[in-house]
Amino acid sequence: MQYQIGIEKENQPQSRRNFLKTAGLATLTTVVSPTILRAADKTGRSDLVIGTGAYRYEVHHHWAKLPDQFSWQTTHNVALDAEGLLYVIHEGRVDQPDHPSIFVFDQQGKYIRSFGNQFQGGGHGLEVRTEGSEQFLYVCAYQQVKAFAKLTLKGETVWQKYAPMESGVYLKNEDTERTKRWGRDAFMPTNFAFLDDGGFLLADGYGSFYIHRYNKDGNWISKFGGPGDGQGTFATPHGIWIDKRPGREERIIVCDRAHHTLQYLTLEGEYIETLEGYGLPANIDTWNDLMLVPELHARVSILDGENNVVARLGDDVKRITQTEEKIRELSEKWIPGKFVHPHDACFDADGNIYVAEWVATGRVTKLRRVS
Repeated sequence: MQYQIGIEKENQPQSRRNFLKTAGLATLTTVVSPTILRAADKTGRSDLVIGTGAYRYEVHHHWAKLPDQFSWQTTHNVALDAEGLLYVIHEGRVDQPDHPSIFVFDQQGKYIRSFGNQFQGGGHGLEVRTEGSEQFLYVCAYQQVKAFAKLTLKGETVWQKYAPMESGVYLKNEDTERTKRWGRDAFMPTNFAFLDDGGFLLADGYGSFYIHRYNKDGNWISKFGGPGDGQGTFATPHGIWIDKRPGREERIIVCDRAHHTLQYLTLEGEYIETLEGYGLPANIDTWNDLMLVPELHARVSILDGENNVVARLGDDVKRITQTEEKIRELSEKWIPGKFVHPHDACFDADGNIYVAEWVATGRVTKLRRVS
């Protein structure tokens, strides 16, 4: 049977993914189908390597370690700050309001701090952005929270905002009512993309299906998109990104998840083209001329500067989508070196990859680049 995942009932400021794109990358080679190799790595840290050619990665599942007083919950997104600390947001459990939803780890996976209990039950999007000499954490939450916020890296709230009622697409009181409600007139934000003027884009990926544009102070300006069959309209516009890779004209990319596509648009929100061949693409990251696409259908894809797919890591698509039900709750059925439901992923400055999966027990995997 086909198992559908996570589809609702149906600067210059720079992001944490941008300021890390400074390390060099070796000459790329033609991609071949990813393989899993069992061989002792010279570091001795792992004997599990996936990928081929220039795209080989040492796999460290459950790389991040939580203290005993906390529990892993459904992991959603990951973000890195300028010091290399990794921030992980859980959806969290609404019946555990005192449990943090955001955890911070160092490069060895050691726990540093946690905060964000206000997002429990709805934690979703997460980005680090550098603004002048400071860094800030941008968070969006769906379900009963229905909010987006700007925080310091220690978790203090700079501002928190709700549905932009001036956009004219939301039900009355959607900005004040905290009850979970699905629909095209509901506000269920999923992810951010940052603009050079200090403003940002916010994808209402589970709610109205519009992309909202805000100024640097978080004030609403305009919208584009909305529900439809593609070519500038969306079905679950879950992830969003500004493609600034070398040699390319700056464009918006939207993960049109339920259509299994990526859409390119101008910075004004005008449709350009559609990239097909993905399985519930969830978000985007870039490093040098590479683009990273975590797909809920059990793999992480890497594209080159011409948007050719050069690697598909941890591919377990057939088993996850056709033969296994409720596998996100059954960790004993997970296969080392294979992904279940990648929900977000990001590069660090060295080209290593961190993957957060939408699984009930939570999982954050580090893929250490060995090519």
